[in-house]
Amino acid sequence: MQAFFLLKFLLCEPVASFINLVKQKNFSRYLNNYKQKVTILLRKAFHFLSLWYNKGNQYFFNELFKGGKRMESKKFNSKDILMFVLYSLFGIFMFFVPITIGDANTIPIDHLTTFVKKIPNYNLIFGVFMVIAGIVYAVKTKSWEKSKLHMVFFALKLVSLVFLFMYITKKGPARIFDGDMLPLIWNGIMVSVTTIVPIGSVFLAFLTGFGLMEFIGVFMEPVMRPVFKTPGRSAVDAVASFVGSYSLALLITNRVYMEDTYTKKEAAIIATGFSTVSATFMIIVAKTLDIMDHWLSYFWITLFVTFLVTAITARIFPLNKKPQEYYSGKEYVPEAKKKVSFSEALETGMTSYKNADSLGKVIKDNFIDGFKMALNIAPSLLGVGMIGLLLAEYTPIFDIIGYLFYPFTLITKVEQPLMVAQALGMSIAEMLLPAPIVAEAGLGLITKMLVAIVSVSEILFFSASIPVMMGTEIPLKFSDYIIIWIERIILSILISMPILYLVF
Repeated sequence: MQAFFLLKFLLCEPVASFINLVKQKNFSRYLNNYKQKVTILLRKAFHFLSLWYNKGNQYFFNELFKGGKRMESKKFNSKDILMFVLYSLFGIFMFFVPITIGDANTIPIDHLTTFVKKIPNYNLIFGVFMVIAGIVYAVKTKSWEKSKLHMVFFALKLVSLVFLFMYITKKGPARIFDGDMLPLIWNGIMVSVTTIVPIGSVFLAFLTGFGLMEFIGVFMEPVMRPVFKTPGRSAVDAVASFVGSYSLALLITNRVYMEDTYTKKEAAIIATGFSTVSATFMIIVAKTLDIMDHWLSYFWITLFVTFLVTAITARIFPLNKKPQEYYSGKEYVPEAKKKVSFSEALETGMTSYKNADSLGKVIKDNFIDGFKMALNIAPSLLGVGMIGLLLAEYTPIFDIIGYLFYPFTLITKVEQPLMVAQALGMSIAEMLLPAPIVAEAGLGLITKMLVAIVSVSEILFFSASIPVMMGTEIPLKFSDYIIIWIERIILSILISMPILYLVF
């Protein structure tokens, strides 16, 4: 009613009155009439807004939702709800509302990182620091002690020092310094990712730290068990992966699994189905492929494809063969069905908001976690990325892997199907590698969108997500990772292409 009143007095009635009075050439009457109505409006607005500052006054919700049900809970006052809404809207704005600054139309996070990267000599100084600091951090945390695979990746981080030396001194084979090799990995991927992850983590606090994730998770509960074969609470993991990070989602999954809340099968489905890279990494992929103009389409299609592929893989080998057993051996008890309401979702979100730390602490913790992640991946991106490009250039390994996907890129009529299939084959090493390969080929929008979507929906790659999963108690074998990765690539291609042809 208030919104209608506002539109009526500010837009509809003035315009109609103005047109009528122009014909009569009576402008003074128009102005006096409009002035009176604006005065009435302002009085109404003042009364309306004053309700916000009356702590604990639930009359506001009755005014906002005429005939609606009064909130049963009295423990959240109007200020709490207002701050919950503002924090949520700000987080949504930073990640999902494109704005135009200069010639660029993109989301605010992208504008901010672009501004930071314009600092003189930023790519050189920051890149050198992150690689060296990342190796020091790996030595300090003794990352090689976790498993043999972690030992391999620690060795790859040390290899990154070779490429660091080449980049600084400009000494090495001429091919290394071509635009699609070391400069691409350094500037286009490594520096970009390690810049946006800490910055993105700060603003992710507004999506993950103050109840929005839990609020959304409640609405997703009724679909989790029938669609994904997982409990309703796994919705939090799903949301955490997209708006947070795979490491955050895996942390949640492992903790809940060890508390005997997830079974072995449920934990395996959640880890391999929901723990994809966050929106910040998706931005990097989109920027590399020059599709930021279609950011919202890219994000929502990717989310849909990823979750649909997860629903399918949960029903096929090897995930369907995982036992319904708890971590401790406790007997499996199915989750009871329950109805979901807006009031329950609001209650859940507001409870999370009330239990959250202060804004400063949440932002600080998120930045530290994001910076640690950046330190962990910086030398890996350089080492694994360059080795991946060299293997693609001088060995047939990715060509061979690519033939697994060639029939599917061929039947979906992708541009240069063999090249795209081989590029997607590189995603097992690092999910960011297919993007620069396809970007350099100058292919069309649909092909770029396909590669961007599959790079995220495939979830599993050896530079980050697989080692993190192997560091948990979740019961997955090495062969499981490979089989699920192949399944997810094929399904993502087959599901994405009809959607892309329809949308674009």
